[in-house]
Amino acid sequence: MNTIHPRPNPIVAAMYTLRDLDVDVIIVHGPAGCGFMASRMLEEAGIRVVTSALVENDLVFGGSEKLIRTIKESYDRFHPKTIAVIGTCASMIIGEEMKASIRKAGVDSFVFPVDCHGCMGDNTAGATMAIESARDAGLISADEASRQISNMRAATEMEKKFGMASRGYLSPTRGPTKMTICREIVSALSEGKKVAVIMIAKKELAYRFADIFLAIDYARRKLGGETYFIANLDKDKGLPRIRRYCNDILNELSENDISIDSVIGGLDEYALSIGEKAKDSADVFDADLKIIVGMPHAYPELSPNDILITDQPRQLANLLNKGFERSLGEISSHSMVMGTDHIISMETGDTIRELTDETISKV
Repeated sequence: MNTIHPRPNPIVAAMYTLRDLDVDVIIVHGPAGCGFMASRMLEEAGIRVVTSALVENDLVFGGSEKLIRTIKESYDRFHPKTIAVIGTCASMIIGEEMKASIRKAGVDSFVFPVDCHGCMGDNTAGATMAIESARDAGLISADEASRQISNMRAATEMEKKFGMASRGYLSPTRGPTKMTICREIVSALSEGKKVAVIMIAKKELAYRFADIFLAIDYARRKLGGETYFIANLDKDKGLPRIRRYCNDILNELSENDISIDSVIGGLDEYALSIGEKAKDSADVFDADLKIIVGMPHAYPELSPNDILITDQPRQLANLLNKGFERSLGEISSHSMVMGTDHIISMETGDTIRELTDETISKV
């Protein structure tokens, strides 16, 4: 399949993986604008991102001295425990020896290189390179590295089979408004029906999608019905930052007297067999209505009657094109959750709460 719509970048995927590893500073060894938008978002999450700012002359004469200066300045300015130096198309094409520059800088931090570039292929190739580099540097165990690489292989396969990489071109859409479908959810609970809510979320996006549990529980308490909550919120799986996400969300749900009935895996395992586990749990509950949020395409045997919620405008278009007309978009969720440590309300959740209050007021 020749996919011509824009796809995620391996360099950016590597940068996000370094964030998950709790690296303090990321040095992008390339032009000043390389990875600019991702760098801004990562800094909102508390990661220092700096650049060696290569220019035309550096592509001819080499950028080693600039990288050495950048490493030293980063150390002097931030006093980090860990620094990752990440390659770009420019630095890799001219054959920069980042390891040599790191040695020459000689700073008293744990510094390691990630030799990636934008032409590696799938974005997960960059994430895999970051994991392998962290393993080789002794930052994570070989077992955890192997687990992470398996997760990324599964994610690549899933996207090519069912996700945005399964189509040659997808035009982004914001999808339908929330009102009609949210009325159906509120009506189902008012009628005493059984509603299963399934979250298969990718990493920090769980901070947004977990709001569906708050909203549905709010409606159930006021209107009735029966609910069953399924989520990939295993707090014992994943890189350090990912585990903290799970803890944050589970603690906030607990503060609202909400528990997850079936925990099906970690936030980095969205592409593994957790879709099948979610389906098994939902089938036992025998729900009248299923709401699947996050990455609905990870759930097997989707029904046209299922309510599907994603944050990706092209994935939303993909679902709608496949006949899943009850699909909704929580667009721009990623920018909302960067740097947060609490659940961020969804438009869908706010609509459910508003309709619940409206229903109660009419009684």
